Amino acid sequence: MSQVKGIPYGISDFKRLRNENFYYVDKTMYLPLIEKMPSYLFLIRPRRFGKSLFLSLMRTYYDILQKDNFEKYFGDLWIGSHPTDQRNRFQVLYFDFSKAGCSQPGTDMMTSFNDYCSLIINQFAHEYASYYDADYKATIENIASAKAKLSYIEIKAKEKGYPLYLIVDEYDNFTNVILSEHGQKMFHDLTHASGFYREYFKQFKGMFDRIFLMGVSPITLDDLSSGYNIDWNISTDETFNAMMGFDETDVREMFHYYRQNDMLTGDIDTMIAEMKPWYNNYCFARMALDSDRVFNCDMTLYYLNYQVQKHRAPEDMVDKNIRTDYSKLKMLARIDHDCSQEGSRMSTIEEIAAKGEILVDLHTSFPAEKVTDIDNFRSLLYYYGLLTICGTRGDLLKMCIPNNCVREQYFGFLRDYYQKQSSIDLHYLNVMLTDLAYDGQWKPFFESIALAYRENSSVRDAMEGERNLQGFLKAYLALASYYLVEPELEMNYGYCDFFLLPDKKRYPDIGHSYILELKYAGRTTTDTELETQAEEGRRQLLQYSKDKIALQLAQDTTLHLILLQFRGWDLVKCEEIASC
Repeated sequence: MSQVKGIPYGISDFKRLRNENFYYVDKTMYLPLIEKMPSYLFLIRPRRFGKSLFLSLMRTYYDILQKDNFEKYFGDLWIGSHPTDQRNRFQVLYFDFSKAGCSQPGTDMMTSFNDYCSLIINQFAHEYASYYDADYKATIENIASAKAKLSYIEIKAKEKGYPLYLIVDEYDNFTNVILSEHGQKMFHDLTHASGFYREYFKQFKGMFDRIFLMGVSPITLDDLSSGYNIDWNISTDETFNAMMGFDETDVREMFHYYRQNDMLTGDIDTMIAEMKPWYNNYCFARMALDSDRVFNCDMTLYYLNYQVQKHRAPEDMVDKNIRTDYSKLKMLARIDHDCSQEGSRMSTIEEIAAKGEILVDLHTSFPAEKVTDIDNFRSLLYYYGLLTICGTRGDLLKMCIPNNCVREQYFGFLRDYYQKQSSIDLHYLNVMLTDLAYDGQWKPFFESIALAYRENSSVRDAMEGERNLQGFLKAYLALASYYLVEPELEMNYGYCDFFLLPDKKRYPDIGHSYILELKYAGRTTTDTELETQAEEGRRQLLQYSKDKIALQLAQDTTLHLILLQFRGWDLVKCEEIASC
């Protein structure tokens, strides 16, 4: 393209992006791979990974109405030189169910959904009217029921021999909102027996030559399985691991493109190194663990936009739009207001925040009434992008927090949870964290956190233990962004509980870094036993302090070795160990 107009930040329509000469990361090589799969496909990816844009690409490529525009939209892309015989062959019906109203209960919800579908189907009739008899459009517009409109289209398309392609974006948004806002009973009514949503999917079955459904969770489809059981799930197929999002090659090509057009300055390797801890590290298939990890599209473009507009990285590496995503975590933790299992779900979140990882038996589908089961809850955290595949242990998948962006969501969620139980003055804590980072005054912060933990009786009683204490401490350490709080970091043949690695890139004048060893003992532990445990902690801190990588990362700062020991919920030791 000869003209560059800016960063395609927030653009979801493929034709608009190509018309306005924005850079496009070429994903068209996946189209032939999709065609080799079964005709009815289903793909799950987290939010902000370019799903809508990819579906817009598919719509443009397969739509017979865009046949004369093939060179305009695809001539400079991979598929332009490798077209398939399926290109511009179909009449395409495209739904985005996130736009179907779902805020009203009962019949109003059904009416709202029918109205949305009717508008889309009427537009379909208008666009393809020339392929049918003269009364085709008027007949469809005069049919009140969207489902009946679909039946009429099916009959006429088969009469004429026209192939139909159904593309559904956010297929599960409508029902997921219902599940979280109105509960399982209404969800069950919609997706079982004669529920109107289920009836639509029964209509889809057999009507279309090809179907591609995209969403963020597998809940809805499992409940529709008795009426719609023809899909092939490619969500964990390694072939499509990087079809959504950017791999490192994509990011480099995009950055070089803007560099060549004199819009980007600075060293690209340095930029990518800065981005990786925040936006990278997604893996969606067990068999893709050895492949390049995937960057979040939204956050990559957020960073690139700052580099182009300001010639620097953003001060806040987390886009404010991403910060709102932790509401999904809240919804998952308390879904359907099931208090009986909320404790186990909160304990799972606590474990993930403390350890940074968890073992998961990944479920590819499950009915809504099983969504609160702990295995399904862990799977949902993965589907929502709050966990990603980082390894295996036997048949289980090792899932970890993908990056710092997601880690902040966990810590923000936990702080909100703790604050509701017993409020802490966050401004005061922030001041103490600043003193800890810049002046080395660490004791007031840790003593304040210990006092808050002791007073936070509902959290303490529900989840007492070292893991809970680790999560509590990490949530408040992450209040300020001075440090990258590394969990269970390997150091000199051991694993330290906390390494507070200063973010010297954004805060070059931070003067202090910390290795923390947290020791937890039960309330009946004797003083002698406590001293033995404390001595072990001192030895471990000295061992960690000799780690060459840790010393390199902490260079130009004073490295503090801090022992925190608790008996039950009481802090009994808060001391600095002198390094040898």
